[in-house]
Amino acid sequence: MFHYLGPAFAVLLFARVDALGVMWLRIASAALVFAVWRRPWRLWRRLDRPTRGLLAGWAAVLAVMNSSFYLALERLPLGTVAAIEFLPVIVLAAFAARIWRNTVALVCAVTGVYVLADVRLVAEPVGIAFAVANAVLFALYIVFGHRVARSEQVPGIDGLAIAMLLAAAFAVPLGITGAAPAFTDPVALAAGIGVGVSSSVIPYVTDQLAMSRLPRATYALMVSLQPAIATVIGVVVLTQIPTAKEIVGVVLVVAGVAVHQTVPHRTDAAAQTG
Repeated sequence: MFHYLGPAFAVLLFARVDALGVMWLRIASAALVFAVWRRPWRLWRRLDRPTRGLLAGWAAVLAVMNSSFYLALERLPLGTVAAIEFLPVIVLAAFAARIWRNTVALVCAVTGVYVLADVRLVAEPVGIAFAVANAVLFALYIVFGHRVARSEQVPGIDGLAIAMLLAAAFAVPLGITGAAPAFTDPVALAAGIGVGVSSSVIPYVTDQLAMSRLPRATYALMVSLQPAIATVIGVVVLTQIPTAKEIVGVVLVVAGVAVHQTVPHRTDAAAQTG
């Protein structure tokens, strides 16, 4: 829910701060929270070079992903951006389609996302381009995030804290100029901090907790709920009323999640048999 509740508030903030400025406020405020909470620089000194490279790569993905996401939100409805964002994720989920239920689940989810995406390419080609870029980066976010969540060198959410600090630094050239008006506008600054907490602290922390417990493909399919949730939030917060066609798409996506079944590992099945 928080993955799209925060961005919905960010859309309302666009009237005071441009999209890239909101992006930087989001990442920087989240980085500040993680810095105070986790003090991740203490862990950074003990990490080996491959782990540092993994975290730096994840940070770069976070910075560019959030930039393209907000540039897409400037031009497209929240539900549409969420639907496009999900498309590469279904490819990750496809690796779990070893039984008929998961095949049905994938078909339902893909069909639902296709319906939700609608035909907006002609009207908003730039918005679609940013949404597609964000979608590819979101898939990479899951890949990097899953690797960090399972890493023994970065326990808990400390890896996320390091990545967020690095992402804030990477995003400075992209968003600091756009964020400047917020520094003289207390309302906009407070709203930007609120967007950061609700968009990059709460959802990313819960993502890490989920990724450390779920196979990547299972997690990827579960996030197919996001277009449905984004559509509901778009209605409540932004009064973006869906059409009947979009409602059908939401129902199909939710059906895909409901049908999906986790495939147990062989070791788990053997343990249950024993």
